[in-house]
Amino acid sequence: MRQALVTGGSGFIGQHLVALLARDRRVRILDLRPPAWTPAGTQYVKGSVLDPAAVRDALDDVDEVYHLAGLPGMWMPCKDDFHAVNCRGTEIVIDAARARGVARFLHCSTESILFGPASPEDVLTEQTNAGLHDMAGTYTRSKLSAEHAALAAARSGFPVVIANPTMPIGPHHGNLTPPAVMLQHFARRRMQIYLDFILNLVDVRDVAAGLRLAMDRGQVGERYILGGEPISLRRLLELVGTVRGRRAMHVPIPAGFAHMTAAIMEFLADHVTRRPPAATVEAIRIAVRAKALSSEKSQRELGYTPRPIEPTLREAIEGIPGGSRWSLAEWRDALLGRPVQEASGS
Repeated sequence: MRQALVTGGSGFIGQHLVALLARDRRVRILDLRPPAWTPAGTQYVKGSVLDPAAVRDALDDVDEVYHLAGLPGMWMPCKDDFHAVNCRGTEIVIDAARARGVARFLHCSTESILFGPASPEDVLTEQTNAGLHDMAGTYTRSKLSAEHAALAAARSGFPVVIANPTMPIGPHHGNLTPPAVMLQHFARRRMQIYLDFILNLVDVRDVAAGLRLAMDRGQVGERYILGGEPISLRRLLELVGTVRGRRAMHVPIPAGFAHMTAAIMEFLADHVTRRPPAATVEAIRIAVRAKALSSEKSQRELGYTPRPIEPTLREAIEGIPGGSRWSLAEWRDALLGRPVQEASGS
């Protein structure tokens, strides 16, 4: 039986992927936080992708690596943390996997790096090639740099495949991702002030299936978009109101106003509160640039078949929790090997 390592296996996508892989593989998770639940026989190893020794140990007897670990969110007090975790962490895992002779390596990237400032296409595909200078901010630069490292490894002969999930939603086992936080935010407000843009939503279970398909069938050095259906934020807000049975006042705002407001919030977060702002300049830039994404290549080459998004969206809205979760600061400090207690008390 094959042995798979899933870095970041305690995360939102990671837990669904682990559950899928465990059906016919031995699975090991490398993460700083233990998973909320694992299938029988799954092994959890506490460790950071920034610790080469921990990564090497986790790779013992591993045949394939699913690299999902990364720093989520678009704001951190120290901006260099994005590059450290997302890019340097990827380089460390790739180098260790190559030294161990791993047979296949799947690098999980993001849709955000596909949105350049001047893409003429109405629907974006894997052929989109934005550069580092085109990225919306520090987070997306770190993620594209990680992709560059993965592609460089593939060009040098290491069997790396890249997958770019869009915005995953679905059962979250306590992991509130940015889409889930956004849904929670709007579900609790009678007045919904928003910047309308296109969201590329996908069921997280389809993402997990797509990652496995990319590992099994993807061509080395190729990128595969794992998406679902595009939906406008306006339409999403209407659906939130319908499912929750609460009418809300919708107040659209122009991009310029959203950008200015986010800049003020981010300045205060950086210099005063040291807490994540409600919006960041990078997030607004990504929203303004967002377009529909095509998963046709994944469907054609991998056999990827995403389900209709509206039933999943209804499920996500109905299941909005009020439970606790790690803050972005706690995620950052944990990934960087700092005590989480210090982050929660800062």
